[in-house]
Amino acid sequence: MLGIALPDAAAPAANYLPAVKSGNLLYTSGQLPLKDGKLVHTGLLGRELEVEQGIEAARWCAINILAQAKAALGGLENIRRVIKISVFVASYPDFTEQHIVANGASDLLVDVLGDAGRHARSAVGMAGLPLNAPVEVEAIIEF
Repeated sequence: MLGIALPDAAAPAANYLPAVKSGNLLYTSGQLPLKDGKLVHTGLLGRELEVEQGIEAARWCAINILAQAKAALGGLENIRRVIKISVFVASYPDFTEQHIVANGASDLLVDVLGDAGRHARSAVGMAGLPLNAPVEVEAIIEF
């Protein structure tokens, strides 16, 4: 998969499920930009981090979404379509390039899944995210 080995799906850190099936939809919990169990970056976009670092973080969020989908659905081949992703970007108040950061997740999903990875999207600036993560992404996936 583009030279990326999917990690094991991360276990939830509290009283929630990492993914829930309802009908033919899979809803993932928000995924952080974890690589080898550690955040790839920390801090706010527009203060500690540059756009390129945010894009990389968003890509890792999408990789972790695919890991959750693989675990829940038995394989990526069972994904019919990514319906929507919501991208939360921890940003300094005057930072306005959340949509560019979100492209990291969007592009990864399309690169891996082709047309099935094309989706609707929201990109929202946040004051902060868990563990000082710069990006968190959740998805709705049809299977």
